[in-house]
Amino acid sequence: MDDRQSPSRWHLGAPVDEQGQEVDPWQFKKGKVLELEGVLRFPLDVPGEPLDYCWAAFSIPVVQGRVVQLFERLHVQDVQFIPARVEGHEAPCFILNALRIVRCIDDVRSRRVEYWKPEDNRPDKLGEYRVVSGMRIDPARVGDARIFRPWGWRVALIISEELKQAMEQEGLTGTRFVEV
Repeated sequence: MDDRQSPSRWHLGAPVDEQGQEVDPWQFKKGKVLELEGVLRFPLDVPGEPLDYCWAAFSIPVVQGRVVQLFERLHVQDVQFIPARVEGHEAPCFILNALRIVRCIDDVRSRRVEYWKPEDNRPDKLGEYRVVSGMRIDPARVGDARIFRPWGWRVALIISEELKQAMEQEGLTGTRFVEV
């Protein structure tokens, strides 16, 4: 997660294309390789200290080059780093696009789960999670995945303990880890 505690940190807005038009923020949660034209730009909603990892609007993970380099050193698969820019910031940044979706939420161990039902009049979401709080996953279903989004609740981004420890050892800023 994004650690929102620091009062001096920056906050990024919704991504826009080279013409300044907002782009679909939900495409970064589909678990698919994206082919985008040009370099996306993030407006700086609140100026402050750049972070190695942060969420822009709509919980889009934005990372600095240090994160990319770490993932490359660790040979992390199932992730796409999409080049982007932050207004007023010279260093390159990237959208972290997780490419794997895993059906792993443990409904019984999670504090609360609700599913979309026919009476909700959302046939596009029927059978998917409507609410997940206190999420727990079934590690047996995860297999060798090191970074992924859970099926039906793609707002969450989950990483392995190995990646968590490597990010902490690297001293990357902006992260907050919650055990699932």
